[in-house]
Amino acid sequence: MKLSKEEVLKLAKLSRLQLSDAEIARFQDEISAILSYVQQLDDIDTTGLSATYQVTGLTSQDDNATRDDVITEQASYESLMKNVSEQEGRHIKVKRMIA
Repeated sequence: MKLSKEEVLKLAKLSRLQLSDAEIARFQDEISAILSYVQQLDDIDTTGLSATYQVTGLTSQDDNATRDDVITEQASYESLMKNVSEQEGRHIKVKRMIA
């Protein structure tokens, strides 16, 4: 399945990308190859296989699957700031990160 130039341009527009003619040609080939590879999945015989919706084995009945939404005690500002090396007002002061 070879994508047309118009289909690549439509994908680019949806992705808000501006592509050169060379990029359009390259993506025509690359996206077409990906779609052809994925299309092979249609040819696989899945008769007798059940669908897999999740792989962890957890169900809503398991203790670790979900938890109650309970309000817990939050850390205080003072306990959070006690190990900070440098402060400026109520903020953590760090070295400049942008050159």
